[in-house]
Amino acid sequence: MKDVSQKPDSLRVARATATLHAPAHCIALLRSGDTEKGDPLKTARVAGILAAKRTDELIPLCHPLPIHRADVAYELADTSVRVIAEVQTIGPTGVEMEALTAASLAALTIYDMLKPYAEPDELHIEDCRLERKTGGKSHYRRTLAKPRSAAVVVLSDTVASGAKPDTAGALVRDALIEAGFDPVEYAVIADDAAVLGELLTSLVDGGTSLAITVGGTGLGPRDITVDTVRPMLDVEIPGIMETARAFGQKRMPFAMLSRGVAGYVRDTLVVTFPGSRGGAGESLAATLPGLVHLLETGRAGGRHPGGYGEGH
Repeated sequence: MKDVSQKPDSLRVARATATLHAPAHCIALLRSGDTEKGDPLKTARVAGILAAKRTDELIPLCHPLPIHRADVAYELADTSVRVIAEVQTIGPTGVEMEALTAASLAALTIYDMLKPYAEPDELHIEDCRLERKTGGKSHYRRTLAKPRSAAVVVLSDTVASGAKPDTAGALVRDALIEAGFDPVEYAVIADDAAVLGELLTSLVDGGTSLAITVGGTGLGPRDITVDTVRPMLDVEIPGIMETARAFGQKRMPFAMLSRGVAGYVRDTLVVTFPGSRGGAGESLAATLPGLVHLLETGRAGGRHPGGYGEGH
């Protein structure tokens, strides 16, 4: 199965349909609910909901997901019934297969309950398809529409001295490049407040869109990043690092010890990530959709399509 542990949870909805064709007298039975096995539409609705909840047991590589809502509805015509299944979850991956499975099994249930009343060639199911889905990467983009500049600043006495290689900052840098940031500057400095302050000021003066520091967010005597960055912020955005900590907390209990902050210094968005490879990677995984959205619609981006910045 695909690893989805680094994907943030989001509200995900999928809608799928399937169409069963049947003779007119069978459609009349659906309208009346009168067959020897009971009411086909009511029975199929229950079957579809159950199918949505058990999809991961039927399709080998589907992830088990908490189903927060599942329902089946119908549109009846003279010689057909259209099955409409909608499924909703809050999770790291979508519910397209759950919706498709629900629509398919509901249609099969109706077929089963109508087959005593029709010849085999009079009943057939077709056009099972996904109608729409929302949430996840299709709804919350993780890549920029057009390139923006970024910088990754690694703070580590050990790495700066050459005693060990940097892996956390390089991971963030490579992920930003993949997300469409260009150019992406990269620097390694010791845990020095004056040097960090000068470097950030230079990046802000140069119009860098996003500056991410990696390291120095803990409680040690040399962890100076937060104490240096916070006074520089014109506008603090607590939710960015709250999101990162909440995401990390589900994977590593010590994530609560990160003091990271984020916000704007003039028109540069500054974000402070932990120095471990896992902490930095998880922080970016959790916040990247929000960072992309903010840079494209916020303080130095563009107008939000729903009126962002005008008091929606």
